[in-house]
Amino acid sequence: MPLAPDDVRKVARLARLAIADDEVAPTLDTLNRTLDLIGQMQAVDTTGVEPMSHAHDVSLRLRPDAVTEPDCRDALMANAPAAERGLFLVPRVIE
Repeated sequence: MPLAPDDVRKVARLARLAIADDEVAPTLDTLNRTLDLIGQMQAVDTTGVEPMSHAHDVSLRLRPDAVTEPDCRDALMANAPAAERGLFLVPRVIE
């Protein structure tokens, strides 16, 4: 079911988009072509096709969850202008 110019204006109003009268026709054409493409894709029989998250067979390379850096918290906290119980103190910005 193709869209009409009034549909484009209604969608633009709902999306709070300003659309000029000379932009309605090109936008209508683009939306109708997009909806036609979606209809073509929905018509494809995908019975037996496994859903996939990526077009390529990608696997993540995982590494062991191990500590690789030394604990230098005290040295970093020494640089803080204000700290308390291991936390940086900052000025209040929200009242």
